[in-house]
Amino acid sequence: MGNTVTRGDFEWVYTDQPHTQRRKEILAKYPEIKTLMGPDHQLKWIVLGMVFAQLVACHLVRELPWKWVLFWAYAFGGCVNHSLTLAIHDISHNVAFGNRQAKWNRWFAVLANLPIGMPYSASFKKYHIDHHRYLGGDTLDVDIPTDFEGWFFCTPFRKFLWLVLQPLFYTLRPLYVNPKPISRMEVCNAAVQFSADFALYYTWGLKPIVYLLSGSVFCLGFHPISGHFIAEHYMFSRGYETYSYYGPLNFLTFNVGYHTEHHDFPSIPGSKLPMVTQMASEFYDRLPQHQSWTHVLWDFIFEEELGPYSRIKRKCLLVNKS
Repeated sequence: MGNTVTRGDFEWVYTDQPHTQRRKEILAKYPEIKTLMGPDHQLKWIVLGMVFAQLVACHLVRELPWKWVLFWAYAFGGCVNHSLTLAIHDISHNVAFGNRQAKWNRWFAVLANLPIGMPYSASFKKYHIDHHRYLGGDTLDVDIPTDFEGWFFCTPFRKFLWLVLQPLFYTLRPLYVNPKPISRMEVCNAAVQFSADFALYYTWGLKPIVYLLSGSVFCLGFHPISGHFIAEHYMFSRGYETYSYYGPLNFLTFNVGYHTEHHDFPSIPGSKLPMVTQMASEFYDRLPQHQSWTHVLWDFIFEEELGPYSRIKRKCLLVNKS
């Protein structure tokens, strides 16, 4: 990627994100890819099954010793909850019911949110659109760490701590970098979530609540599945800002590993992204990719040149912002 300038320790660029041009080139050569766009009719049933599985798990853990509540939160419940956050990611692109049923997608995301324990889906939707529209945009893309994060979390131990605290940074960073007014949907999301939490506590006590919340914190922090947070956009190869991973953990994460393909075609459901890779393989085979999310975490912690500063940032014009 040309026209780069170092400012601080981020890689600053003054070019457009690569996904826009690649999308045009791929569609010009393979217009049939447009047939993959649209809803994934299986997604809602998978999500409902996962929500039901967590309800059953809450019933089962209510009388376990605390150490086993926390064990199962990390080993099982947190994995399901992390997967649900990625289902919400897919739903935020209206792939559960289609673009014509946007409200159905919003409310279904609230349902998928319930096992996570804290309201998440409405706020995620609000900021995730900016992540796609202004990838790496200064003060616009809240996926980019702050200067403090890049400056302070620079040693192996501090980077490990930063990974553990990822849920905290993802929650607080938008409030500092790009605060937005609270929407009516966020209020509804919170009201539904806290009502469900109270009903669960009233019915089965505190342990199911701890099981859900601790699982979310554990598996959105330092966990093999959470390797995708680092693998997606941290610059492991100079000049490349988005990376894909084609390994088996995609089965648990709604193919979020196909991340370059997702940014090229955000309206294509995760379940169909492997078809994009197959149909336009010459566009993706030549790009750097990751083989293991666990290895990504290891390299991120112990490679001196990697850290929260290892991101591409750009100045973006506020066009068509809604």
